[in-house]
Amino acid sequence: MNEAPAAACEALAGSVRSPYRAYKRWLDSAPADLLARRRQEADLMFRRLGVTFAVYSEGGDTERLIPFDVVPRILSGREWRRLERGLVQRVRALNAFLTDIYHDQEILKAGKIPAELITGNPAYLAAMHGVKIARQIYTHIAGIDIVRTGEDDFYVLEDNARTPSGVSYMLENREAMMRLFPDLFGQVRVAPVGHYPDSLLQTLRESAPPNCEDEPTVALLTPGVFNSAYFEHVFLAEQMGVELVEGGDLVVKDDIVYMRMVGGLKRVDVIYRRLDDAFLDPLAFRKDSLIGVPGLFAAYKAGNVTLANAVGTGVADDKSVYPYVPDMVRFYLGEEPLLANVPTYILRRAEDLKYTLNHLDELVVKEVHGSGGYGMLVGPRASKAEIEEFRAKILAKPEAYIAQPTLALSTCPTFVETGIAPRHVDLRPFVLSGETIRVVPGGLTRVALREGSLVVNSSQGGGTKDTWVLEDGLHDPAPLTAQHQSQLQTAGED
Repeated sequence: MNEAPAAACEALAGSVRSPYRAYKRWLDSAPADLLARRRQEADLMFRRLGVTFAVYSEGGDTERLIPFDVVPRILSGREWRRLERGLVQRVRALNAFLTDIYHDQEILKAGKIPAELITGNPAYLAAMHGVKIARQIYTHIAGIDIVRTGEDDFYVLEDNARTPSGVSYMLENREAMMRLFPDLFGQVRVAPVGHYPDSLLQTLRESAPPNCEDEPTVALLTPGVFNSAYFEHVFLAEQMGVELVEGGDLVVKDDIVYMRMVGGLKRVDVIYRRLDDAFLDPLAFRKDSLIGVPGLFAAYKAGNVTLANAVGTGVADDKSVYPYVPDMVRFYLGEEPLLANVPTYILRRAEDLKYTLNHLDELVVKEVHGSGGYGMLVGPRASKAEIEEFRAKILAKPEAYIAQPTLALSTCPTFVETGIAPRHVDLRPFVLSGETIRVVPGGLTRVALREGSLVVNSSQGGGTKDTWVLEDGLHDPAPLTAQHQSQLQTAGED
């Protein structure tokens, strides 16, 4: 076998990292053409299953097969435990923040976050102020995007607290890997992820309104077949064994939500909604919404149905609010953050704006309400014309942007046309909040398939990988770095 696969499994230090050693031994003994054959099989498998995503910004065929890489991303159990601690802490703080800003607003009164940044934010819904919701949980399902820059250096790139997507790819990727490489799973002990739908259903049931006396009825509300994530909506509804409904399938009577069934109306207690706030209810929000449910918000305010995620959670994943999440951790939990933010320049601040304009060729600039890799400038890879065009946009509306340094993101061995080569990756673990907080070991690893690219979004040419968390050390106490030990001692924790 040629030496390319072994070399690609090496870390920056020049030696194979411990989590990859068993995989490397297997790879060294595999036929040279095995990965190429398995990639073709994976493409056929995903095409038969209809594992696609939609892109509506371009002409032609909008349905695309998301590229899948057959080389897994591997984390040790100890690495995962450290990540898990930070994820749970962060989501606890985000839920506390959302509860606060829609009720007492103590963090605003304390001056920890500028009040106008929240109450003047388009994602902040004044109609939610004072609304009581079950368990005070706002973001039942959170997707936290993580990047790695060194052996022990993980950063949160952004928080997805509205309707995070991608978990279906996490599950399908694992299923594909187990079919394609059954012998490999016999040699490497990988923590399972297949129980995620059960954990999601349990979380949703635990979030039912207090007046729900029987087994809660859960439904998944989709905008319909033309939504870019429709495959995921169908997949999750099937996996949980719940009804997939559109707005027209639901009706509200006396502030109670029912779904139309063959035998008549059936009450719905919990709705996992994959619909933006604005389109949920034409009586409360956009009057022109044809995909919402008239009266749904009134039923929600009356405490007769739970919406997951809660209405108004978008303010927590606004990119201009993101820099303040570490302050939320300190304010609400009395702890130091276990996961750091990427250093961020807030362009509504004069000094940050000045610095950014003088260093556009060095920074990544993002729209605060942007997503999918759109509306951003990657300065080091942009032309002078692109930089000047973006400069004009910033000057016209600086509050609409943030800027961040281009971190030296970690790379993962990835099977590309030329063989195995390093490509930049990020990780989106999914955090479920019900009676307890649950995190499935792993998540969606997204990979920038273009050489040198830092943009991992599927709509921008990125692909996905199966994420392996090794069972070894998974159930040990989470190791803490020296920095974290110091922080926790300062915060008064054991």
